[in-house]
Amino acid sequence: MSPTNEEKKQVWDAYHARKPIRVPVLFGVNPRVVIFDPDWNPGRVTFEDYFTDPRALVRVQLKFLEYRAEYLNRYCDSPTGWPESFDFYVDVQNVYDSAYFGAPVEMLDGQVADVSPVLAGAGKDRIFSLDIDRPMDNPFLQQCLERHAELTEVVRGTSFRGIRLGVRPLTWGFDGPLTIATNLRGAEFYTDLYEDPEYAQRLMEFITRGAIIRNRAMFEHFGLDAFEGPHGGIADDSVQLISTEMYRERVLPLHRLYLSQWSVEGPHNMHLCGDATRHFPTIRDELHVMTFDTGFPVDHGRLREALGRDVEILGGPDVPLLQNGKPREVYDRTAAILNSGIMEGGRFILREGNNLSPCCHEANLASMYRACLEHGVFNGSAPSRPARP
Repeated sequence: MSPTNEEKKQVWDAYHARKPIRVPVLFGVNPRVVIFDPDWNPGRVTFEDYFTDPRALVRVQLKFLEYRAEYLNRYCDSPTGWPESFDFYVDVQNVYDSAYFGAPVEMLDGQVADVSPVLAGAGKDRIFSLDIDRPMDNPFLQQCLERHAELTEVVRGTSFRGIRLGVRPLTWGFDGPLTIATNLRGAEFYTDLYEDPEYAQRLMEFITRGAIIRNRAMFEHFGLDAFEGPHGGIADDSVQLISTEMYRERVLPLHRLYLSQWSVEGPHNMHLCGDATRHFPTIRDELHVMTFDTGFPVDHGRLREALGRDVEILGGPDVPLLQNGKPREVYDRTAAILNSGIMEGGRFILREGNNLSPCCHEANLASMYRACLEHGVFNGSAPSRPARP
């Protein structure tokens, strides 16, 4: 029998009190899981519909709410059942930074929105004509603000199950200077790092400064503080493509600049997909990042050994396994992660690595959760290994 909502709350409360009773489980997931699953999207709303039509967005996000409340949350430690309130949001997935800096948004069949490298080939300096000191005049940001206003009007006339409905302020984070430079310039950026390092550095600095100015302006537009409190966060998946020496020299100072908008001391958090764990000790020591959200591949036991007991790590079985593997394989992989030493110190959250794919088999989600219920227990040994699914 799955844990009740109260039992799930006890798991989270104990975790946050640094007296864990069991590893908590969550899923990183977004509305693409319903858009690209014909069982959840029989009307075949396309991603382009969702991206451009506020009424389509409302339909999809309500279906996504149902997906989590009535289905997905049975297999993690998020509460099941309908919430009292729900806020819709303008969903720009991972294109917001690149589109803001001028990359054309592309809608590929059967995929989420993507961008094309606007600076590929000749004319790589033309980005510096972009006025980053006037972010609210940026064409892509203006489009998103218009979509936010349209969405607010649609939601005002919408009701659903007696839930209080609202719209979140339009605010963005930052996916990192190296990743966005890669999106804008393409693979040529890695040639730039060697053949034209002054340009490469100028581009990454321009992107970072532009993101700081933009985020501050966006939050202020909605009466919020972009860098409130001491704890900041950043992502930069493309650091997996460079050495730690180059990371330390070229990219780390820009991560420090962005995170220092909150505080120098932190502690901060960072999301890094891919094979980037070799950088984590440097990031911990130099940037005071004490929470790492990982993807795959990750050797969880070795990572815990490298980072120590006090660093929070989020991760788990890779998403291709959850989508295409067998329940027994998912169970075994999850159990192996939990028994790797990753639980030492009680600072581990089990999740998919990273971002749940559409059409994952329900039996695989159940196997991952079951493995945690049986192998993720603190204060005593876990039960002997049962017959696997």
